[in-house]
Amino acid sequence: MSLLGRKKHETDEDAVDLDVEPTESRKTTAPKGRPTPKRDAARRRGPVAPAPMTAAQARRRRKEVGRKLSREERREFRAQQRQRTTERRDKMMAGEEGYLLPRDQGPVRRYVRDVVDSRRNVLGLFMPIAFGFVFVMLAVPVPRVQLLISPAMMALVVVMIGSAFILGRKVNRLVDQKFPKNTQTGWRLGFYAASRATQLRRMRAPRPQVNRGDTVT
Repeated sequence: MSLLGRKKHETDEDAVDLDVEPTESRKTTAPKGRPTPKRDAARRRGPVAPAPMTAAQARRRRKEVGRKLSREERREFRAQQRQRTTERRDKMMAGEEGYLLPRDQGPVRRYVRDVVDSRRNVLGLFMPIAFGFVFVMLAVPVPRVQLLISPAMMALVVVMIGSAFILGRKVNRLVDQKFPKNTQTGWRLGFYAASRATQLRRMRAPRPQVNRGDTVT
C-alpha cells in the first residue's frame, strides 16, 4: 500500500532520510566553557570607528551597525557639530564668500553692504525710536500722550519710507556705474540696502568690513 504523496519507487528508508535531519546539524549553542558565537564575533570586531561627522553619516552608521550610537559617540558627535557650526558662523560673519547666505553672495551685494556701512543712515534710527515710542506708551498710560505718539509713529514711518527710497536710488546708481553688466533688479538691491540700513551696526550680518566715512570704490 503506497502512502499519500510518496512515489511508488520510494522505500520507507528513503522517506525517513528525507524527513529526519541529523541531530548534529540542530546544535546552535557552543559547548560549555566556550564563548557563544555572538560574543566571539564581538571580540573580533576590532577598534571602534571614529564618531560620524554629519547626521547623514550617523544614520548610515546606525544602518550598518544595526544599533544606536553609544552615549560617548553621541556626545562627541554633538561637540563636533557645535564646533563646525561655530566655525561656519564665524566665517560667514567675516564675509567669506563660500559661507554666506544666498542673498548675501556676489560682488554686487558685497558692494551694496560696503556702501551702506560706510555712511550714516537715517534708517538706522528707526528701531531705537520705535522701541522708545512703545516704551513710552506702556510706561506712561496717559491718554493725551498716547494720542500724540500715534501720529508721531505715522510720521516716523513716512520718513523711513522716504529715506529707504532715496538710499535705494543712490545704491542703484552706484551699482550701475561699477557693474554695468549687473542683472539684478533695482527694487531688490534697494530693498536689500534699506533692510541692512535699518539694522543696528553691531547686529548686521555679515559684519561691516568698512568704517563710517570710508570711501567705497
